[in-house]
This record gives sequence, C-alpha cells and structure tokens, in this order.
Amino acid sequence: ASFTVSLRTMDNITVMIKLRPGLSPSCQIRVKYFARSELKIKPGENVTFAFTCSTPEKYFIMEIQKNIDCVSGSCPFGDVHLYPLGLPRLNRTFIWDVKASTKAGLELKFSTPWLRQIEPGRTCPDFVRYNISSCIDTAIVNIGTFCRNGSVSRVKLLGGAIMSLHLPWDSRLTTSGFSIANRASIKRLCIIESIMKGESSVTLMSPNYPLGFPEDELMTWQFVIPSSMRASVFFHNYSLSNCERKEERVEYYLPGSISNPEVFKLSDSQPANIAGSFNLSLQGCDQDAQNPGILHLLFQVIVQHPQIDENVTHLVDLSKEWNMTVTIHFEGWPSRIPLTSEPICLICKDPRTCDRGLTLVSGAIYKIFFLCKDLSRLRITAEKAISCVDLRWCQRKVYSLSVPKAITQLPIRLHKFIWKLLAPDLINIEITSPSLKLQQHVPEQRCNTSYSYSIVSATPQTELNVGVFCPGGPIEKIQMRNNITISLKTFGKGFLNESNHQDLKMSFVPHIKDECTFTVRPDPKTKVYLQTPNWPYGLPPYVSISWYVIVPSKQVAHLGFSKDRMGITCETGRAYVNIKEETPGAEETVRREDELLPKPRNMYHDFWVNVSNCKPGDKTQLTLQFWMTFADKQMDLGVILAVVAGTGVLLAIGLTVCCVKKKKKKSQNPMVGVYNTNVNTQMPGKQGLFTKGRKNNESHVYAVIDDAMVYGHLLKESNGSVAPEVDVYRPFDGPVGSLPPSPPPLSFRKDIKCSSNTEEPTSLMDTDHDTYTFAHQNSGQSEDNGDASEKNNGDASEKNNGDTSTSLLEKMEQNGLGE
Repeated sequence: ASFTVSLRTMDNITVMIKLRPGLSPSCQIRVKYFARSELKIKPGENVTFAFTCSTPEKYFIMEIQKNIDCVSGSCPFGDVHLYPLGLPRLNRTFIWDVKASTKAGLELKFSTPWLRQIEPGRTCPDFVRYNISSCIDTAIVNIGTFCRNGSVSRVKLLGGAIMSLHLPWDSRLTTSGFSIANRASIKRLCIIESIMKGESSVTLMSPNYPLGFPEDELMTWQFVIPSSMRASVFFHNYSLSNCERKEERVEYYLPGSISNPEVFKLSDSQPANIAGSFNLSLQGCDQDAQNPGILHLLFQVIVQHPQIDENVTHLVDLSKEWNMTVTIHFEGWPSRIPLTSEPICLICKDPRTCDRGLTLVSGAIYKIFFLCKDLSRLRITAEKAISCVDLRWCQRKVYSLSVPKAITQLPIRLHKFIWKLLAPDLINIEITSPSLKLQQHVPEQRCNTSYSYSIVSATPQTELNVGVFCPGGPIEKIQMRNNITISLKTFGKGFLNESNHQDLKMSFVPHIKDECTFTVRPDPKTKVYLQTPNWPYGLPPYVSISWYVIVPSKQVAHLGFSKDRMGITCETGRAYVNIKEETPGAEETVRREDELLPKPRNMYHDFWVNVSNCKPGDKTQLTLQFWMTFADKQMDLGVILAVVAGTGVLLAIGLTVCCVKKKKKKSQNPMVGVYNTNVNTQMPGKQGLFTKGRKNNESHVYAVIDDAMVYGHLLKESNGSVAPEVDVYRPFDGPVGSLPPSPPPLSFRKDIKCSSNTEEPTSLMDTDHDTYTFAHQNSGQSEDNGDASEKNNGDASEKNNGDTSTSLLEKMEQNGLGE
C-alpha cells in the first residue's frame, strides 16, 4: 500500500520516518523509483511513498513535530489535535515545540482521565506516554514523564514548553488529550496541579529527577483535596546539593495555619492529616561551582478519610528504660512502601507529625494516636542494648530479658523484640530460663508457642546462629563466648496473655572454653532432641560446642545419634565427638569424622557431649543431631542377693555379740575409741582446703569401726548407693584434683544395742562427710601413710591383723565391749 502525506506551509509541521535504532535496512521506503532508509517531509510538501515490506512497523518509527510561536504570533489556545491524518501505522511521537516569553507563563491543561507521573525509563500500561519539558533561554528542563489515568490536571511552565506524546503503532488514540489554556506569569520554574478524588495517592518527582533540580530554582505543587478527606505527605527519596548561599527547603501553605508558609527541611517529618487543599514548594540554593551536588525529591501524598481513632491517645512510658528504641510501623515496613492508592496506617505524636513508622526512644514519655482503619496491620519492633565493661560490677547483676509493659499494653501486635548483649574480651554471656526452660526448635520437635527466641552469637570474623528456641523444654542454661543478639518473635495473638510469664534471664560470666555450652535438665517423661548450631548450614570451622546433660535421679538416659556418621571430610585438622559421664573412672568415648558415631547407649550419671569441628572440605558441613529417652533404673538381681546375704550375716554377728555381752561382768569398763587428732571431722569446704589427695594417705581410716560397716564394700555393688570420689569435670581435658567425697547414706550407719546396761561406743560426728574405707591387711604387713593414726594404733594393728570373725570377737572382749 502507498501513503500520501500533504503538509501545509502554515501548519509548520515536519514528518520524519526513519529506521529503528540498531536495525539493518532489510525494509526500505520507496518514493517513486528510489528506495531509501529514511524520509523527511517538510512544510508545504506533498509526498507519496510505500514500504518494500508488509510489516513496516517492525522496522520504522515516525516523528511529527509542530512548532508553535506564542511570542511573535497569536497563541493557538484550545485543544491540540493530532495532525496530519492518513499517516502509516508506525510507532510515532508527536512533538509540540511551543515558544513563549519568560515573562508570560504557559499553561497546559489535560483532559480526563488526567496524567500520572512515573520515573524516567518506566513504561505505561497502554504504552501511551507523555513527556513535558520547559525551555528557559537555551536550557531544557525535563519536568516529568507521565502516563494516562492520574491526578495531574494542569502544568504551568515558565517560558516555552516541549510537549511530546508517544503512541504505539496499534494505538487508536485520535486526540492529544491536552490543550493550551492561557498565559500567566508564575515567577517560578513550574506549577503542577493535582486533583485528588476519594481515598487515593499520588507520587511526584522534582524536575530532572533523578538528576539535579536546577540551581536556585523554585517550583510548586498544588493539591486539591476534598474537604471531607485528610492528606499526608511522605518523602521517600531525596538528596541534597552543596549550597554556597541560601538553604534547600520545602515550604507549605496549609489550611488554617497561622504561620504560612511553614518551612521544613527535607530530612524532617512532613505534615500529615492535612484537612483541605494545600501547596508544597521546593526551593533550591546557590550551589558550589566546583562540587555542586544533586538536589532531587520523590514524594507521595496519600488522601484518606478521617480515622475513628484520631481522638484516642495512648501513653507510652519509656522514662525508666535504658538504651532502648521502639518503632511502631505498618506491616511490611520499611521494605514495602505502598505507592498506590491503598489506605495506610499512620502513627502520630501530634496532629501534624504522623508517619507510617514512628520511633520512640527510652528516657521519655510519649502520647501517641493512630490514624488507621485496622490496627491489626500495625506492628511493633523494639531493640534494647545491654553491655558490660567491668565484670566485677556487672557479674553480680541478673538482667531480665522480658518485654516491658509499656509495649505489651498497646493495642498493637509485637512483631519483634531484639536484645543486643555486648561483652568485651574475657567476659562471656549466660542465658537462663529458670522456670520455663527452653526447647530447641528441630524438625522432630517443633515449637508451637506464641513466641520464640532466635539466638545469634557473633564476632567480627564469624557469626554463629545458635538456633531457635521456645519456652517449655529441657535447656535451662546457655553460655556463649561472644556478643549475642536475641530476637523474640511473636506468632498470633497469644503472646499478650503469655508475656506475663516470661522468665528469660541474662548475666555476664567469666571466660568459658567452648564457643557455646548448653546445660540440659530433661523431663524424664519426654524424648529430647538437640542439634548443633548453625543448622542446616553446619558449624563454622574449628568451633567447639558442648552439652552438659543432667540425668534425673533414679533414671537412666538412653543416648543416640540421628545418623551413623558426621558426614564431613576435613581439609585441615580433625572433627571429634566426645561423650563422657560425670563419674570417677568413667571412660571417654571419642569418635573422629572418619569413624562411625557411637551406637545408642545407656548413661547412668550426668554426662557431657562435645562436638569439635575441623575445617571441612569438599563443601561438606558438620551437622549433628542426637536424642535422649529416659527409663527407671533396674536393680541387678545379683546385687539384690548380695545385699540380702549381707543383711543376714550382720544379723548373725549381732546375735553373737549380744550373747558374748551377757557373759561379761558389769564391773568391766566400756571400750573407748582412740582419738586421732589428724582425722578431719569438719564439713567439706572448698577444694583448696584439701592439701593431700586421698590416694596418698589414710586420714580417712578410723580406730573405731562400726560392726555394720565391715560389710560396707557390699554397698558399692548397688549401683551408686555410696557416692564415690568425683573429679571436677573439665570437658575432655584430662584429670584434675579431687573434690571432697561424701559419706554413705545414714540408713546404713547402725549401732548395735543388746541390753539396757550396754554403753554405746562414741559415734563419729554427723558433720564428717568423708567416705568410710577399710584397711584390709595381711598378716605381718602394715602400711605407712605418714598419718598420726598409724602411731596411735600401731600396737593394735600388729596384734589384730587377721580378718576373721573370731579375732574380731576376741578384740571386742578384750576391750570390754560386752560391758
């Protein structure tokens, strides 16, 4: 098909058809007998042409430019038409270059549905796009890029204007959508009018955005607001230039204000809850010629109905808090900023100071109110810092990690409360939950409470995500070496009721060995799952984690791992799993990363589980999970028979002694025990008070032996009825000094009474908690331990070195025991 374009000279229109940028001329324009890649038709020309392909819209674009002189000639006021007619269906741009005097502004009026400003480079839904520029002398300022369907109804420009309309090739639009209304002096760069209807929002940008606003210029936005609505202004993005003179600022003319214009910095909170129409102006400054900087502004105006909670004031008392900030915000803030017409929630400190996010600081009292239809959309995020500089002072203090009532009493859901616990070198942090205790959130045992704690330990070099914990579990203490961040996060509305029962505590403690140590006191009725921190990404290299598990009395723990191997390959060093019971002589179970993990086993005493990482290779990570179940201890049948037999022997000896006593004369004096001045009969004290180890002396051997205790060795077979010597536990670091031992249960310390005339031998003080032991000597042998008791009782040892019941009876008779 061929096209004919006829341009009148008086219309001052030029048509230019050219190839799209970057395309090869596989399609051409044929004029008469000549083919070309572009065609320019000037005013007064009449040209017939055709394309050499059937789809020229894929290859060509068209520009139609009309020059309008409003300086020397009459200005064509009224609607601007799309001319000429009969143009080919190509992507086309209509450009109207209007010359006007700087003393007489030019007003462009847009027909409904008006215009909506967009950022440069964005596209419009229907691909119909307007661009408005202003001409000041030889400078061109880009006022903005606009789509249809918006609130911008008029634009007044100082001097001339360049108006362009971009249409896609298949657009059916037949009108330009704007008119040249009149000329009026405005004494500023431009004025943009925005008419708001109902609940809506508009986003606007300064000229040349995001490039710099012209130096020392002034522009104004006029907002027409329905009298029954309220408007709020929010600055989303701005930057400041380097001023030599004056100051960049915004000015408001607000309805009912007695101090118009009200001046604000761009960094200030902007006016909110404005009742009625208002103006907003942006004023630049004289910039530094060497380093001018950039002034630009993107802001939003939101219009909505007055809120019913406008007169409801809430008191937030933070006067007694320290190092705490509280931010009230809408859901999703600040990552999601609504730039559309959706209604928003505002938090206000006073009728004009409102925002979508309001931050309150400790040490003050606030009165706030909300402009929000649905308070359930609001959230609270708070942060509190606790630090320690001098351990001598802060070690004596226990800090409560609970949400203050000033927050929980607000009708807003707490989203997150963050405690930042800061400790210098050699000072560590201990987290406890005395009554509720903590449960680790694991796949097999998920938290189902209304809140949880996320604990992260961090140093400048590494960050260790300790895990997610909730109340109601076996973990009563966590010790960590580095600075800690604890984040309480809520789920649902149940936290308001459960917040009164929080018992998380924090204190500063001296340096610990491992990166993290857990103290676990399980409920014997439940199965416990525990896993390494940083799950599922694996422990950081060379990190050591320990669990100290307290086994309930009369219970036995069944310990097992959830997989057979650690599943890692070490590039440097070795990874270990160590298991050791807290009992003397307990064997330590050690497994390397290339070995099978221990099979499930029974643990009869409190025990340690330690996991130490190497530097993993081959992208493998160390992640371990173990579990515990509990059952009642079962006494062994052999032990029961031994105890019964021992009891029978004791009874027989008692009857024999009673018979021997009856044959003795009443005049005989009772036997008196030899007092050993070196025997320690005091309560056990600190470890440092014991200068000798029990393995190197016999200070615990007594000259007087209670008959019932001759068979005390039988008690040792009853699985722990007599407390053995216990070493202070250092996780897997080798032996250390002994602690004071404990006596056997009082139920086995029996004195024998055969008649009313019998005087009982003086018993040892109940405060003596040393374990009773017996020196069984062979005939003709004695032991020298350097103790004074050996000297006091040497004769008796030489004469009575046998171990038979007959020699024992003879000894008792010689010493007048029957009396």
